[in-house]
Amino acid sequence: MASPTSTNPAHAHFESFLQAQLCQNVLSSFQGLCQALELEPGGGLPQYHKIKAQLNYWSAKSLWAKLDKRASQAVYQQGQACTNTKCLVVGAGPCGLRAAVELALLGARVVLVEKRTKFSRHNVLHLWPFTIHDLRALGAKKFYGRFCTGTLDHVSIRQLQLLLLKVALLLGVEIHWGVTFTGLQPPPKKGSGWRAQLQPNPPAQLANYEFDVLISAAGGKFVPEGFTVREMRGKLAIGITVNFVNRRTVEETQVPEISGVARIYNQSFFQSLLKATGIDLENIVYYKDDTHYFVMTAKKQCLLRLGVLRQDWPETERLLSNANVVPEALQRFAQAAAEFATQGKLGKLEFAQDARGRPDVSAFDFTSMMRADSSARVQEKHGARLLLGLVGDCLVEPFWPLGTGVARGFLAAFDAAWMVKRWAEGAEPLEVLAERESLYQLLSQTSPENMHRNLAQYGLDPATRYPNLNFRAVSSNQVRDLYDVMAKEPVQRKKDSTDSGKPDRGSVGTQEELLRWCQEQTAGYPGVHVTNLSSSWADGRALCALVNRLRPGLLEPSELQGVGALEATGWALKMAEHELGITPVLSAQAVVAGSDPLGLIAYLSHFHSAFKSTSHSPGPVSQGALGTSSAVLFLGKLQRTLQRSRAQENGEDAGGKKPRLEVEAESPSTEEPPVPEAGVPLTPPSHSQEGPVQAGGEELCALCGERLYILERLCADGRFYHRSCFCCHVCEATLWPGSYGQHPEDGHFYCLQHLPQPGHTEDGNDRGPESQDRPIPGEKNMPSGPSTPTAPQEGASPVPGPNQPIRRLIRLSSPERERLSSLTLTPDPEMEPPPKPPRSCSALARQALEGSFLGWGVPIQSPQVLMDMEKEEENPSSSEEEEEEEEDVPLDSDMEQALLTFAKNSGTLDKYPTWRRTLLRRAKEEEMKRFCKAQSIQRRLNEIEAALRELEAEGMKVELALRDQSSSPEEQKALWLKQLLHLVEKKNSLVAEEAELMIKVQELSLEEKQWQLDQELRGYINREESLKTAADRQVEERILKKLVSVVNQRDALIRFQEECRLSELASGPEAQG
Repeated sequence: MASPTSTNPAHAHFESFLQAQLCQNVLSSFQGLCQALELEPGGGLPQYHKIKAQLNYWSAKSLWAKLDKRASQAVYQQGQACTNTKCLVVGAGPCGLRAAVELALLGARVVLVEKRTKFSRHNVLHLWPFTIHDLRALGAKKFYGRFCTGTLDHVSIRQLQLLLLKVALLLGVEIHWGVTFTGLQPPPKKGSGWRAQLQPNPPAQLANYEFDVLISAAGGKFVPEGFTVREMRGKLAIGITVNFVNRRTVEETQVPEISGVARIYNQSFFQSLLKATGIDLENIVYYKDDTHYFVMTAKKQCLLRLGVLRQDWPETERLLSNANVVPEALQRFAQAAAEFATQGKLGKLEFAQDARGRPDVSAFDFTSMMRADSSARVQEKHGARLLLGLVGDCLVEPFWPLGTGVARGFLAAFDAAWMVKRWAEGAEPLEVLAERESLYQLLSQTSPENMHRNLAQYGLDPATRYPNLNFRAVSSNQVRDLYDVMAKEPVQRKKDSTDSGKPDRGSVGTQEELLRWCQEQTAGYPGVHVTNLSSSWADGRALCALVNRLRPGLLEPSELQGVGALEATGWALKMAEHELGITPVLSAQAVVAGSDPLGLIAYLSHFHSAFKSTSHSPGPVSQGALGTSSAVLFLGKLQRTLQRSRAQENGEDAGGKKPRLEVEAESPSTEEPPVPEAGVPLTPPSHSQEGPVQAGGEELCALCGERLYILERLCADGRFYHRSCFCCHVCEATLWPGSYGQHPEDGHFYCLQHLPQPGHTEDGNDRGPESQDRPIPGEKNMPSGPSTPTAPQEGASPVPGPNQPIRRLIRLSSPERERLSSLTLTPDPEMEPPPKPPRSCSALARQALEGSFLGWGVPIQSPQVLMDMEKEEENPSSSEEEEEEEEDVPLDSDMEQALLTFAKNSGTLDKYPTWRRTLLRRAKEEEMKRFCKAQSIQRRLNEIEAALRELEAEGMKVELALRDQSSSPEEQKALWLKQLLHLVEKKNSLVAEEAELMIKVQELSLEEKQWQLDQELRGYINREESLKTAADRQVEERILKKLVSVVNQRDALIRFQEECRLSELASGPEAQG
């Protein structure tokens, strides 16, 4: 605060300016400051120096010291780098303001226009370490004392805009509010410059402003003419944001944040949420800032069932329109999810108000995201050149679960300002554009892990931020189309090609090439004469020969003596799927009957594209030479292992036998199944499960009974389905190998989260989405505390307490719950405790601490480990910056004691608060990293699913044309067939990538399961043996068995990944040769 004895009115205006929390107050106090100092706002850097010269008391000096330190960097050339450059920035969002600040520091004249008149967005943004450091260096804590105190790594959009607005005003940026940019006004004649088309009725000075640089930061819905925007589309994704009032009570400060928890690795938490509240989510994030901010991804069927959406519409805009969303139901939904995620510890939740005075809760669509093909352009008319640059959402719309929006937005703002500097230096336009596009290629790959570690060196120069920088990644010739004499075409939106990004291996050119390859591979086998792609395969011997050629030892010719065509074909299809990763697209009956020649050609083309590089010389084919995806093989074996395990468990339960530990059966083996012995007749695979076949030979879906086109066919357990039909009976999520099961009683397929347990089908929660027994979010059935979740689930909380509720779904009022909690009940030995809430920062910090110490208190390394980590964080320049720090998240008592003991023993007790904060911050970063990894996987899976739907639609058209009996020219038919085979190959490539992503999903899920089971087991192990009951020992043994099973599964996964790595290394020289 200003000195109490100060009588200078400018000091009072300056203090009001620093503390202002509303946009209008900031502007009015700054206007008052300029009047008191007899200055005109918007005067560029000279204005800043004049303000600094007249405000030299201690409170102002601390801010000037920070801004001067930034401005003194050599890259700005003491504010002379761009003195003759005039810039127009469109949009006062965080990225637009950050770009304006950099341009002002370069000495450019900067005018910013914003169509809004206030900042009202409470939503919270995740900040990377470099953004925290960058904003602190601009004096963020002078403007907002609680900025990133303790372990906080986020800030509300409104607060971020306010502090950047204050910096921009001080640096002389001219800002105009309530002004909408509608387009460019080219120079009418030689000697004039570029102007902006603005509404409504801009002041004459602004309307006549001529500029030579335009930076657009107006959001994803507005991109200047001339830029091409690419749409990256996934399947339907509905996000919900909600802000609750933060009263900043002691109880509220003790509630831990959730940097992100995703269903993809913590299914138990979301299953518990579903059973307790009826809410089905994909993920949820909770940040504590000006408000209690929650953001989550909800499933459409759940929103329809709970009445949040009135009606289901195929068009997303209509689905989430105001007319189709019930505000009251949406509020109940968000409140119920927030209370459950925080275990009701935030007390009564009161909605914050949005700009219109309504509860700040909304549903939004992030199914598709836009990305500009280029980040900059140059337009020229009558000799006047205009440099256009994009930053923020109009450059790349961020995928919100990754928390990359503001960080990459700031990087783009720096890169755009660097481009302006190069422009002002007189570099050639094509050279400037090529450098900018080279930087743009790096943007989507950046993360905190692959940027420079030394945050203090970060600056405008890209070399200070990007370790692997290549300014010539894009050449001048590649950007010639970005240099226009005049932009002629409006913004174009084109869909992204969501292929796997891998080169096509062995693309099938023609039907004749495929036939020649098949003849080469089957040559020399007795009784096999391949002359065509239809009848030559009817007896099954050619297919068996192809499998045997690619995997010697399987289906030897001697084993096929006396085996019928149908049986031989069935074995060949099965072995190709189980051992080569080639999934069938037609049934054995269709192959033998020759009724689906197109299906057979598509099936054989998969062999060709996967194994084309395999020589046809005799000898075994090494595992490393296999062309199919190892991930497909692994997931197939994992699914079969899970099915065997469930069948054994169900059989043991039915027979009353005591379950026993089957390590080998429960861990997914990558070994081959037993090969049939020579001379022993093959037992043909059962064809009782084959899906129905139409009279014309086309396959039919085993669920809906409708026709299956070739690219639509998904084979699972010997039957064919539409991908859209093969989904979870409850949540309708797409099912992947290793992540689903079929209930033996009702025959439906379920994801593992919703798979009913045998004998519990009477629970209404295990039925389909039409079930009316799930609780509806509301006050009477909302969780009142941490013991509310009643869904017994695998592996979660530690020792079951004496007040554990019986495993029955019972509706209780709050008084009844309180009376019940006082009872002492003996836990059922067959019960399992409810899942724990998402892994807390305290738990993750424990892992970090255990990684730094051997046991408790004995250092593996010196205290330098923690000191080095802390060096990356900025030390506050004065004690006043730490005055308003809030209490950190509490640590577990034993962890707190361990850290204190180490600090005392090492003689560094004064470092304890710093180490404590560092551990918690690192823990939050790890939590966010894991969440981001899960969400990037989920997003790519959704994009692949959308791409597969497009391929199916295109393939259906081509297949119909080929099957048409009209007299089309042979050349046209050959062209259609080539197109069909190309689509089949693209589908196989996407399916292979999908399998690789599912391996990563398994990795995350098993890691979480092991952690949960380990925590639960510790709770029992740490108890005195004499205090354990027989029920406790049974539960402990069961947890141990589950833990051993999960460890074995993780071990199998690690072995598989190592085999893949070694296989890639072994095949590397061959590929290069």
